Amino acid sequence: MGSAVRTQPTWASPAAPGRRSRGQGRASFAAASTAAARPVRCRAMERPPTVRTVTIHFADLKEGDNDLGDKIEEGLGPHGLGIISIAGVPGFPELRKSLLRLAPRIASLPEDVKKQLEDPDSRYNFGWSHGKEKLESGKPDTFKGSFYANPIFDVPTTDDVLVSRYPSYCCPNIWPNDHLPELEIAFKALGKLMLEVGLMLAHHCDRYVMRQGFGASDGESLEKTIAHSSKQTGEGGSVSSWCGWHTDHGSLTGLTSGLFTKNSVEIPCPDNAAGLYIRTRDNRVVKVVFDEDQLAYQIGETTEILSRGYLCATPHCVQAPSSEDSSNVDRSTFALFMQPDWDEKLKFPSKIPYHQELIPPNGTLTFGEYSERLVNKYYQATP
Repeated sequence: MGSAVRTQPTWASPAAPGRRSRGQGRASFAAASTAAARPVRCRAMERPPTVRTVTIHFADLKEGDNDLGDKIEEGLGPHGLGIISIAGVPGFPELRKSLLRLAPRIASLPEDVKKQLEDPDSRYNFGWSHGKEKLESGKPDTFKGSFYANPIFDVPTTDDVLVSRYPSYCCPNIWPNDHLPELEIAFKALGKLMLEVGLMLAHHCDRYVMRQGFGASDGESLEKTIAHSSKQTGEGGSVSSWCGWHTDHGSLTGLTSGLFTKNSVEIPCPDNAAGLYIRTRDNRVVKVVFDEDQLAYQIGETTEILSRGYLCATPHCVQAPSSEDSSNVDRSTFALFMQPDWDEKLKFPSKIPYHQELIPPNGTLTFGEYSERLVNKYYQATP
């Protein structure tokens, strides 16, 4: 089995002992391999168009007073792709390779070792997870393996009541320190950097939304939500074979580009049709690309709901290579899911575009309650 990495932090602020604090989050190390995937071959004339992400340079992003509204609207607004990339982030290329090169190694650990890294109590949202997520109309996603952890805090809370109530977010990390001790260091270093850049982007997102007459003044600041805190829905699609169609349900997701290996040797992507695909707001499917030394960020469902649609999430999937040179090719990636704290109250509008069956009549849930309902919907009930 190959490998890919995914991370998940939340929008959080410094917390008291026993409580989650600023920048806390959860991250996952995942694996995908053409040895296991069933690639979907499309004739060249049927292949969706390729589109580059809207890009912001880090030097412009870190200046909080810069007007990046046009870029935010183009990439993340109602007519955008729901994704934007950041170029020139200091130290990112090195941290990306340091972590992604470890993905095949954790995926190749003995089965009994990976079993010890599983955490059924958290619905496999901490430690090793393979075949537990249900995507694409309820089918188990067996084409990738993931390793999840909080890159900011090893123990999100010491409150047993919270651990019992929100196991998908409050459980402690599980590291393979006896078998792969370097993973923890690389994982946390990249996760922390991606969170810092994500908070900068959130600041500019808030400025854009406020200009539309809604946002921080209404208590819905994306930056504060992320800074004060710690999956996905989908539909079938013909180009998904490594990671099924879904939309991230949190606030903001940071992504690295994939790193491909074959027989433990790094290679270029063997098939230009492979990669990230997005379904646009007008129901078109496009392939989305960004450079390997760029960080990308996608809007999640929670942000779309709370911004009243000024920032928009889009369904996406990952297509495996299907060329003759793709046999036994592994793709490693890392995703950081930034989300509200578990006890943050979400006031949903009367009409929402996602998961209406999960929202109570009064339209109010904590993010933890909302997330647990989604986890129950998209994860297998048994190991």
